[in-house]
Amino acid sequence: MSYLELKCAVRGGSEEAGILVAELAALGFESFSEEDDALLAYIPQEDFSRQRLLTVEALKKLDEQSALEVRLIEDQNWNAVWESNYPPVTIGNCHVRAPFHPENPSVRYDIVLDPKMAFGTAHHETTVLMIELLLSELCEGKRVLDMGCGTAVLAILASMKGAKEVTAIDNDDWANRNALENVALNHCTGIVVKQGDATALKSLPAFDLILANINKNILLQDMAAYAEVLKKRGRVFFSGFYTEDLEAIGREAGKHGLKFVTSKTKNNWVAAVFSR
Repeated sequence: MSYLELKCAVRGGSEEAGILVAELAALGFESFSEEDDALLAYIPQEDFSRQRLLTVEALKKLDEQSALEVRLIEDQNWNAVWESNYPPVTIGNCHVRAPFHPENPSVRYDIVLDPKMAFGTAHHETTVLMIELLLSELCEGKRVLDMGCGTAVLAILASMKGAKEVTAIDNDDWANRNALENVALNHCTGIVVKQGDATALKSLPAFDLILANINKNILLQDMAAYAEVLKKRGRVFFSGFYTEDLEAIGREAGKHGLKFVTSKTKNNWVAAVFSR
């Protein structure tokens, strides 16, 4: 599979870059990398539409300024791209690395990801926040759902922390295949990977813990589905939205019997905990 790399001339780590990540993810871009003066975004060549891209006002302005560049990355070059752009990440007692990085014996949870194009490489603020929350959560014996799993990094961590059963769901075929590869890489036998969206939850038994790092619109749209499969006194972690969106998320959660517990922020991104 061939991918296109979109280079946006915005300062890496800026609020503008963070907003563009969310907007590009909604358009089908699957992975992101930041440079000092640019955001790099990747999408399967067959899914790219310049017309859709320019419906985003910020991207239209960048295009008018000749601040957008698109180039083709052939599939066989992808490993080299990631080796140069994917440093390992240590978050508390969790280390997330690629297969070409050495192990970190000083941490309790050493997770290996072959990231390819799936979201969830632990470099984005929302994944960091979700990992931080999960590290503080008791998982032993619980049924856990990782919704919009991407690389399945959260599902893998939950399994390593003793979860009884973990279900990882993503609607993207490439992410689904990547999640299966990463589950095997980490020898996690208690994780079931499924392809689908919130409609797939109807046939599943209730969960003790739900992890949903997606985006504001999808969370609002599917809130009822999450609440329906959350056990009484169960907890759900939501992320993929900004601090100014927390009120709307909390309001919709309340309509479905979910009570706000706490939240964490990082560079204006939020991860929030709710309970039933």
